[in-house]
Amino acid sequence: MISRTLCAILLISSTAWSGGPVVVIERPMPAPDWALAQRALLRANAEAAAEFAAKYLDDRGFLRCVERWGGNDGPDDAMENFHNWTLAYALGAPESILGLFEKAWEGHLIQYTRARAPSVEMAREGMYFREFITAFDWEHNGEGLAAFLFYGLGRPDEPVYIQRMRRFAGFYTGEDPTAPNYDPKHKIIRSLHNGSRGPKLTPATVYDWGGEPVAGHPERLERYSTASNIRGDHPLNLCATALAMNAYLLTGEERYRDWLLEYAGAWRDRVLANGGNIPTNIGLDGRIGGEWGGKWYGGVFGWDFWPQESGRNYFKRGPRIAFGSAFLLTGDDGYLEPLRRQMRNLYAVRRVENGRVLLPNKHGDQGWYGYIPNRHRDLERDLYLWSFRDADLEPIRDDPWLAFLAGRNAGYPGEALRAELGRVRAAVAGLRADASTPDTRASDDPQRFNPVATTALLNLTLGANDPGSIGNILHARVRYFDPVARRAGLAPDVAALVESLREREVVLTLVNTNPVHARRLIVQLGAYAEHHGESVTVGGRRMNLDGPHFEVRLAPGAGERLTITMRRYARRPTLAFPWDQNGR
Repeated sequence: MISRTLCAILLISSTAWSGGPVVVIERPMPAPDWALAQRALLRANAEAAAEFAAKYLDDRGFLRCVERWGGNDGPDDAMENFHNWTLAYALGAPESILGLFEKAWEGHLIQYTRARAPSVEMAREGMYFREFITAFDWEHNGEGLAAFLFYGLGRPDEPVYIQRMRRFAGFYTGEDPTAPNYDPKHKIIRSLHNGSRGPKLTPATVYDWGGEPVAGHPERLERYSTASNIRGDHPLNLCATALAMNAYLLTGEERYRDWLLEYAGAWRDRVLANGGNIPTNIGLDGRIGGEWGGKWYGGVFGWDFWPQESGRNYFKRGPRIAFGSAFLLTGDDGYLEPLRRQMRNLYAVRRVENGRVLLPNKHGDQGWYGYIPNRHRDLERDLYLWSFRDADLEPIRDDPWLAFLAGRNAGYPGEALRAELGRVRAAVAGLRADASTPDTRASDDPQRFNPVATTALLNLTLGANDPGSIGNILHARVRYFDPVARRAGLAPDVAALVESLREREVVLTLVNTNPVHARRLIVQLGAYAEHHGESVTVGGRRMNLDGPHFEVRLAPGAGERLTITMRRYARRPTLAFPWDQNGR
């Protein structure tokens, strides 16, 4: 008989899941503040989401707004309002939040298939065709797809979802002749505007960009008056690799993996051939700058051009997604080198003003310009967490979360979770006070009141950098499943804290906050079981692992610290749940 004051590790069979070893934890642990805050945040996300949906969705799931096309506010914004709801569910939020997303997703597909923009060539017969945007840029396409792309984390066996992901990926892999977006000879996506009706190769009008005129607001169209040249490839189009990545993770079919590595590999080679600078136009002939007089820094949304205003430059969004996916698939650090080289180039010409490091945001005939404070922490965190190179950590040693992982910021978990609960509270107060009406409300107006907060949960429970609202995939050191409810996410009452990350090790504390009922949890190594476990050590006792999962059984009110060793990126990734993986 094992004393309840000790932690025990037993290798036993499981009635609900027999896919790996079982760790039994019986040592009492009073629930830490961070654990109670985690559970409160998961509940609050679902409760606040219900109030948001009740205000901004009608009974059909249509967004209560004015339906418009374009970059000011358009179909993408309808779903960007919900960008992290599916992610919250995959973390362990109640089932209700996923049902609300499904209502919004299905409703908006009908809503924007019916909505028309008569002045827009690609949207005259509907803004969606075959349940997908007809043709627009991937700043917006990715944002509209963000929640959909995370849906597979919670519902990887949903037949309609798999069917849609195959169809959407086929628009870009060259398999669908009705949407010839991809040129396999030059390995490019042929236009900045692309989608289910294929690429737009004729000059883009102000209506193609901004939609129908809005009385009293000529600036909505005027801002696009010089943005007609959209021919050729752009790094934003690399966001489309998230479709192929998810299709592969869902089906295991190599054709999706092959296309992703082909397209990302072509871009990797271009960046390195361009001295490490990511070009923002590739001509239809495959040449860097081919549609912009040979200038690598040309292109709408590029290094030297944004229609009429501002300093927008989307050079990194697509590469972050595509090169990160390629690295996850292969473990090949060469896919990270373009990102690393680009950041190195920016730091090489940095300026320091009043103690602040400023990096250039633009490049033109005159060289680097548009110096601003560093906006690349998301990418820099990714690079370090993928590579664990000291050189990749150096620029961000002061990052609060990474400092916590290094043992230098012990108060971070409580501070971060309290801040997230505050964001939920503020968002709910804002939506309750929102006096806008459907006949004047833009599709992106509710975004500021999205009450679902997931960043701290991602950092603390999964050891994951926030993938953002851009249409990314999730990179995580661990993920959790409930073998009793047969669903993704933390089991009821269980809280998790990733305390330390190393290249081959994670230190994780698990606690059952319920003093009455025992809980069970499956720990998976990697967001997609891509890491291979070697051992888990608890209370000084070590158990060998030989796979991507193990089960933890927590006695009432019990908790313990686990040290897990692994070989990263050693397995074929999959979205299948642990009990459905069958040795993949």
